[in-house]
Amino acid sequence: MTSNPRYTTLAIVLHWLVALLIFVGFPLGIYMSDLPLSPTKLQLYSYHKWIGITVLLLAGLRVVWRLTHRPPPLPDSVVRWQRQVSAVVHGLLYVLLVVIPLSGWLMSSAKGFPVVWFGVLQLPDLVGKDKALGELLVEVHQALNFTLLGLVILHVGAALQHHFIERQPFLQRMGWTKKEHI
Repeated sequence: MTSNPRYTTLAIVLHWLVALLIFVGFPLGIYMSDLPLSPTKLQLYSYHKWIGITVLLLAGLRVVWRLTHRPPPLPDSVVRWQRQVSAVVHGLLYVLLVVIPLSGWLMSSAKGFPVVWFGVLQLPDLVGKDKALGELLVEVHQALNFTLLGLVILHVGAALQHHFIERQPFLQRMGWTKKEHI
């Protein structure tokens, strides 16, 4: 392992901001979808859209960072198949962090509801109003979100397993604990 196994401060901040937004946005999406139509439901949808567009912007920054910076190497003790799974999972997480908010934006456009970021900036519709497409995109958006949930569980579980069971400094890589190795 190199002398600095940590991500950069920017990468750590972006990681935890996106994680926080996902941990708020996902349950909010589940909760609000079953509510009867009301001003509260419409407000919750606005919050959900704000979160989604913010995730999209932060994910864009993360992708730019990742393309211009090498992440710290994994410890030498991580076996080849785990490195390969890690690369696939991280790649899928990046894709979903972009595709999920876009699918929500497309869905809102197709259903005829504008996306207004923080109640200030109305974003352009990505497609024209189309009820059938809107309903299809509801299913796509939900399926992508539950795929993200599964990958996040795998990601967190692997990090915790490596850190606490294998005693490798995985949480330090993302700034969770002290810089010293266990």
